[in-house]
Amino acid sequence: MKKIALIGATGFVGSAVLAELTSRKFEVTALVRTEVDLGPAVKTVFADVYDERAVARAVAGHDAVISAFNAGWNDPELYEKFVRGSAAIERGVEQGGVKRLLVVGGAGSLFVAPGVQLVDTPQFTDHVPANVVPGARAARDVLTRLRDNTTLDWTFLSPAALLEPGERSGEYRLGGEELLMDGERPAGISVADLAVAIVDEIEQPRHVRSRFTVARTMR
Repeated sequence: MKKIALIGATGFVGSAVLAELTSRKFEVTALVRTEVDLGPAVKTVFADVYDERAVARAVAGHDAVISAFNAGWNDPELYEKFVRGSAAIERGVEQGGVKRLLVVGGAGSLFVAPGVQLVDTPQFTDHVPANVVPGARAARDVLTRLRDNTTLDWTFLSPAALLEPGERSGEYRLGGEELLMDGERPAGISVADLAVAIVDEIEQPRHVRSRFTVARTMR
């Protein structure tokens, strides 16, 4: 599986994923909305991710699609655009004939107690910037939609609650549906190590049609 289409390559997560993919010699096509130089090793294709037909044309012929799509944290229509764009990406990948889709979501949909997701707790809504909350709720609804998709070999990856800049250690610990912790505190992970986990899952799929999470290894 060597030809990867990457959505969101210029963002915080997407740029780390791009660096990891190119370091492992993948053939990468980045779907972009504006002209950008991502280096000689990366092919760029103009595509509006809200247009499923444009997505289908851009991803056709690839082995997998990685979506680090984000409508923009400061967009007043973040929830609606996140859900709409994610749905167009999902349909576009199907129409493009690609089976494998990995979606990078958020930690908000992880469970902190039976039936209780982080995004619904006061600890989340009181401590996370208000502009982030609609995106977290949108990512949860995108996951709910994906769970019903029996056409794609999809994976949804929720990073640890504290996603930070930092160096690549190449190590991480895996979780499932529950928020990973470091003692009494939510766990964290560097964006570089999140990218390692993403590309590892592309190389050796272990969470097909399921969600998983990753966090920094405990010392």
